[in-house]
Order: sequence, then structure tokens, then C-alpha cells
Amino acid sequence: MLRLMLLALALLPLAASAAVTPAPGKDCHLPGTEEALRCLRVDVPLNYKQAGATLSLHVAVAPALRESARRDPLFLLAGGPGEAGSDLVPLLNASFRKVRATRDIVLIDQRGTGLSGKLDCPSDEPNEETISEEKALADARDCIKSLNKPYADYTTEAAARDIDLVRKKLGYAQINLWGGSYGSRLAQTYARLFPEHVRAMVLDGVAAPDQIVPAGGRDAQAALDKLFQQCSENQPCARAFPALRSEFASIVAALNKAPLMLELPDPRTAEMRQVRMTSNRFLGTVHNILYSQADSRRLPFLIHSAYQNRWQPFIARSNVARDFAADAGPAMPLHLAVVCAEDYPRLTPALLAEDTRDSFLGKPQIERIGALCETMHVPAVPWTTPSKIEAPVLLMSGALDPVTPPRRAEAAKQYMTHAQHLIVSNGGHIVSQLGCGPRLLREFLDLPDKPVAAECLKEIPAPTFQLNSAGPQP
Repeated sequence: MLRLMLLALALLPLAASAAVTPAPGKDCHLPGTEEALRCLRVDVPLNYKQAGATLSLHVAVAPALRESARRDPLFLLAGGPGEAGSDLVPLLNASFRKVRATRDIVLIDQRGTGLSGKLDCPSDEPNEETISEEKALADARDCIKSLNKPYADYTTEAAARDIDLVRKKLGYAQINLWGGSYGSRLAQTYARLFPEHVRAMVLDGVAAPDQIVPAGGRDAQAALDKLFQQCSENQPCARAFPALRSEFASIVAALNKAPLMLELPDPRTAEMRQVRMTSNRFLGTVHNILYSQADSRRLPFLIHSAYQNRWQPFIARSNVARDFAADAGPAMPLHLAVVCAEDYPRLTPALLAEDTRDSFLGKPQIERIGALCETMHVPAVPWTTPSKIEAPVLLMSGALDPVTPPRRAEAAKQYMTHAQHLIVSNGGHIVSQLGCGPRLLREFLDLPDKPVAAECLKEIPAPTFQLNSAGPQP
């Protein structure tokens, strides 16, 4: 009966919302697009259980490209937690252009990110590469304290309630949701709080309801093992790097004993400077590289070069994640506000030991978050068995994803009544933009109750391996 009621509601948006005038907003230009979007501010309660203080959220609307726009827009929910919706603007003309032909696309800077009061700890260190991990941890703690924010108010549930106030402000009766990585958790939370307003959802890089974000050792090691296997099965890669596993193990063992102090040219000034390569930095960069299937095909070359004491390529890749703009990067305190309340309290010693057994991501990498959680002072959010999601859901996974592999989507699917799961064999973390993915998004959102014909995903090729400094093979 509930399913029939929801299907009936799905037919009503045109009539039900015809009298509602969306908030006009103002023309704005955001990094990543040359066209003008429509931006507005939406005030939301800081604490939904207490009247008083408010937050001002930044919302951007990319209007549908056709005049006959449907009245069920697509809300994009960014990952992290800590990324802002405006960080997804570059995807408007790639992953979501076909969807945008007939639907508005809405991007919300989640509370504590982007232009919605970003909780930020920018480094004032002129040479971050040389400071000790103890100093970096102390600086982070000092920043968290200095911000003096009510971190307990920055939960996933609060962000989901924010979404519904934005929906009301814009005058939409029903919405569709696309959630990537942590955004998939936020989307699921919204769908459970406001099921009557969800028409359909696309979840890419799916975080399962019971997934503990810091506990990623098992999935990371599985992705690295697959990469090593693919290299051994690829003749050019196997010839170039015949001892890849042992070289990686040798580097890890050496860094576990003591950090390396490297003398390398500064990427901005070309002046020689010291770079401190620690085990955490090395393994963190390896993990980061595994997120992208294309980028991961450089990893054998980077590992081999580092083993031969040619660290320049690896350092260059490590610096890719460091944008020197003042407002760049995810909001670290927001990330901690969510993870320290919703995930870390469930990370038992037994689970940590099981997750890190035989994984390159060990306890030290995962326990660093716990050291900062002590400073956040946020109460644990109790985990409860999720209710069923009735709206149609398209789950998308990359088989080589090191953080939300297909098994996570299957775990989430158990709590969904109408879900279909697509797996990209040659995909990493987030696959909507690959191959025919953008077309499939449009087809699903147009007819969410119809099975998606996804044979075309098998045509997405594996990128070639990089064998030397010249770049990937042609």
C-alpha cells in the first residue's frame, strides 16, 4: 500500500507544486563553470531541538537546459564528510549534463563546509612537509579549540534536515538525490527522515549504514592486491616491475623504523628543500591514489621509483592533494564532527584488529582520528537498525574501490525495497562519470521503476599502466 501511495505521489509534482514560486536567488559564478548559476542563502536552525541560533547555508541551482523542466530536480550530495556541494560544480557539464537537460540540479554546501560557515584549519606552516606528526597533531588540536564551535550540531541528521528546508525554500514537492561516498550516507538518512519527498536516488560509492568510516584497512588492502595482480598479469607492467610486492613491503618496513629526510627541489620555487617522508604520509598517499582507477595505474611506477630512491615522482603525486589556495580542501573539523560522533565510538578494539590484520593501513593510521576525537568532545550518536527505503534506488560501485567497494552497496541494499546495483569492473571510487554512466543516470531518473540496461558498463576499458617517466602507455 505504501508503495502505491508513493507511486501516486510521483505523478503529482507538476500539479501540486505549480502554485509554488521557487526562490529567485541571484546570478553567481562559482569556480569550475563559466556560466551563471542561481545562488541563494537559506537559514536553518543550528540545533533542531532548540530554538535560537541559526546557520546560513549556501545553495546553488543549475537551471535545466530546456525550458520544459521537470519539477523533480536532482540534489547533489558531496562526500567526505567535509566536501561542499559547490565542489561538485565541475561535474555539471560532465557527469550530469544529460540529467540537467530536463531537471534543475541543486548543490548545497553542507553546514560547516564551503560557503556555509566552513569549519577550517588552514596550515600556517611554510613547510608542511618537514614538520613532525606530533606537531601537526598539536596544531590540529589547537585549531579545533580555537574555532570554539558546537560540533555536536554538525551531524548527518542535521544536514539531512537542512536539505528538506532547502527543498521547501525552492518550492519542490519531490526531489531526486545523487549521493557520492559519504553523500550516499546523507542521502539514505534524508530518505528515511522524509520518505514522502524522495522520488528516486542514485548512490555512487555506497556507504553502508553499518559502515565505520575510519575502518578501511580490509577494503584498502583488497584494492591494492587487485592492482598488484593486474600488474603481474599485464606483460609490460610485469616486465617493468617484476618485484613490485617486495619493493612495496621494503619501503613500508623502512619507514616503520624511521622517517626519511629527503633533499628535493621545491615544486614552486625549484629551491632545494628537505621533505620528511613518514610511514603515514607514504601509506596515506598510496591509499589516496587507489581511489582513482586511472591514477592507480601510476602506482607501480611510483613505488618502483621510490624503492630505487628516486622519490621525486612520488612526492609530486603526494602534493597533488595539496591545493595552495586558502579556501581549498575539505573541512577537517566538519569531518571529525561527523566521524567522531557517528563512527569512532563503534570502532571496538576487536573490530580494529580484524580490519587492520594483514593490511597496509594499520592501527596507527586509523587511530590518528581517535586522538583528535578526544578534542572534539562530541557525544556518540547511537546506531539503530535502519528502516527500509521504499523509493527506487540505483546503486553504483567500482570493483576496485578501496573505501566503498561493491560489498558495501550490497549491505546497504538489504535495507531497500526497490534497488538495483551496477558494478563497473574497471572502476574505482565514484563511477557515474565513466563511459555510459551519465546516460544511465538520465535513463534511471526518467523511469526509476524500470531496470537499467547497463551492458555498456562492460565496455569501459582499464587504463594503461605507467611504465616510466614518459607517462601512461599509449
